[in-house]
Amino acid sequence: MQDVTASDLPNADGFLRRSALRVLAWVQAGLAYLHYGYLDWISLQAVPFTAQGEYLEGWAALAPTPVLREAPTFASGPATWTGTPTTPLPVNTPCARGDGTQFVTTTAGTVSGTTVTVTVQAVVAGSAGNTDSGTPLNLSTVVPGINSVGAASGPISGGTDLELDPAMRSRMLESYASPPHGGNQADYETWALSVPGVTRAWTAGSAYGPGSVAVYFMMDLIEAAYGGFPQGTNGVATLESRGVAATGDQLAVANVIYPLRPVTVIVFAVAPTPQPQSFTITGLLGITSAQQAQVSAALVGLFLQLDSPLANTSINQSDCNAAITAIGGLPSFALTVPGAWPITSAVGEIFTLGTVTYV
Repeated sequence: MQDVTASDLPNADGFLRRSALRVLAWVQAGLAYLHYGYLDWISLQAVPFTAQGEYLEGWAALAPTPVLREAPTFASGPATWTGTPTTPLPVNTPCARGDGTQFVTTTAGTVSGTTVTVTVQAVVAGSAGNTDSGTPLNLSTVVPGINSVGAASGPISGGTDLELDPAMRSRMLESYASPPHGGNQADYETWALSVPGVTRAWTAGSAYGPGSVAVYFMMDLIEAAYGGFPQGTNGVATLESRGVAATGDQLAVANVIYPLRPVTVIVFAVAPTPQPQSFTITGLLGITSAQQAQVSAALVGLFLQLDSPLANTSINQSDCNAAITAIGGLPSFALTVPGAWPITSAVGEIFTLGTVTYV
């Protein structure tokens, strides 16, 4: 692309405010900008580290263990209405939250006493359907004998959004960095992380005896109402005849891993057990509630980074001090509880934040 000069348009005065040469220069510059911008975009899609959208999905499908974008999931949970005894509430009855989010009953029920409880599911997949217990739910159609005003009688959870590029890229790069090895530790964790909603996973060999593998996992987003802990019972896949089948989230993980594992291995999908850890901090008695929330978040973040349900996992006092100090703007402090360091979570357990006392 050559520069625009006066010789390109004889007898034209390039110094005029609205000269034709000025117009040509702007057009050429815009064309060059678009060309180089397109070349820059092509360079981003040419490698898996920076690819986006469908090009990222293409690179992910070529990974040693193919990685697919996790689809959004539907939130579901219990809801209760009052009504006249023996009145039925049928399946597919629509209801809605106050903000207009739509749900539909997926199980039928009959008023017993004065109430009826059924399972409802969001009409649209995604995290927007997740609803706190006690949130009002109104029937969108008249059901004779049942009051239209009800409420979620437990958390309506499990709704996740379509996986975004950064999360998918992270799983894809992990697959490239850890190609399959016929069922090594990394393989089980990769398989568990491919299940929608699973955010962390760990593998313990021979946890239930020789030839067994326990896959611990957490679902920090879709089970946030339960602290990120999977909801269900620990166990094996539906088709596995050598153990008791899991339920709930654990069954979903076990069923995904079952056809991928070495055929002789029996795999147990296991939810870690919470181990609350309390702290007493001297010197921070006068900090604001916002700063207290930052301290709690820093400690929770430290647990997420360092803790696991496997053996020999410990957190040092210096780790906690560094996490709190990184907040900035805090006076000098000392951690007086716990009194013994490092703190260690038991096998099968992970730390949760207990009471933080300021003195």
